[in-house]
Amino acid sequence: MDLTPDDLRRIAARTLSHYDRRAREFWEGTRDHDVRQNIDALLAAIESKPPFELLDFGCGPGRDLRTFTDLGHRVTGLEGSTPLAAMAREHSGCTVLEQNFLELQLPAGRYDGVFANAALFHVPSQELPRVLRELHAALKPGGVLFTSNPRGSGQEGWNGDRYGVYLDWESWHRCVTATGFLELGHYYRPPGLPREQQPWLASLWRKPRA
Repeated sequence: MDLTPDDLRRIAARTLSHYDRRAREFWEGTRDHDVRQNIDALLAAIESKPPFELLDFGCGPGRDLRTFTDLGHRVTGLEGSTPLAAMAREHSGCTVLEQNFLELQLPAGRYDGVFANAALFHVPSQELPRVLRELHAALKPGGVLFTSNPRGSGQEGWNGDRYGVYLDWESWHRCVTATGFLELGHYYRPPGLPREQQPWLASLWRKPRA
């Protein structure tokens, strides 16, 4: 796939417009989702001394920001949708960076962990290596990236007004390791179900210390 800069701007604008229009609906539909397995996985993998400095990448209306804060960590949100970013600030009291995933401006070496829950699949495949390198640069040496994405077999394109990329484990592994991350492990969600009923692929990665 060969997307031009104009294509990428249209993809980002249309996808964000979907979330802008449905911000309240999205909050009501996700506020009670149980992702504690993912939160615990990220926190357990971080080797530095708490409290941790965290980035919730694609924080939506702030559900997980509040959880991380309640656990005593320092967390910053990042969200591209203006209404969702405002809701996240109100709900969590945290700083929320309003940034398009394709136009990131992140501090270098700042975070112990990046929590990218149900977010990175919106990045077109040709841009994924660049975005992953930017997240790599934002982590401290030894820092941890958590990702959770709906899995597939390489499909890419529009699902209504949202752009998505749906990769299997082998393709995701190749993509992330090519950007310098070391694999810590992966699992499928929801837990305790047959694989065909586990649409989410979760994975953990470490930035090398040297």
